[in-house]
Amino acid sequence: MMVTTHAAMGAALSALLLPLSPELAGVAALAAFCGGVFPDLDLLVGEHRRTLHYPDYYTLLAFGLAGVALLRPVAATVAVAAFVASAAVHSVADAFGGGLAPRPWVRDDHRGVYCRLRGRWVHPRHWVRWDGAPEDLALGGALALVCIAAFDGPVRWLVVLTLPVSATYTAVRKRLPEWAPWLLE
Repeated sequence: MMVTTHAAMGAALSALLLPLSPELAGVAALAAFCGGVFPDLDLLVGEHRRTLHYPDYYTLLAFGLAGVALLRPVAATVAVAAFVASAAVHSVADAFGGGLAPRPWVRDDHRGVYCRLRGRWVHPRHWVRWDGAPEDLALGGALALVCIAAFDGPVRWLVVLTLPVSATYTAVRKRLPEWAPWLLE
């Protein structure tokens, strides 16, 4: 999935806090947006979907941090819990996308995300066939609409700004292997 989809996913999940703690929901959404982006920084350094993707450990840590945030609901604890929970959701969600090959629509790569507890790669499920697929844009757009409806201010505008980025990436994704192969290495 596109990093923008992951970011919107984290922010949208933070909308669940609105009825419980509206004063902390915005902080949680911003932190979750960043947490949704964080694992994909391994595109720049390391091995993608392995170096900063921890579907197992982020999930365990997220539950512990959620407990801390419940016991001490202040901006800092909620933000850290939301960031890690979003990184966990991102890491797990990558197993539902395509493989890591430059042309994932060919389905010749069986690496979805690396699971350290199992010591192996989890196979991609292809529910979202590849990053930038039309269904990826639709999912990201639907999640963005949740954020736009639920939040105002910085959260809303940050998510709105991801929409043209997502649409542009979707429009050119299948051409990237020929236009800019160095981006996909």
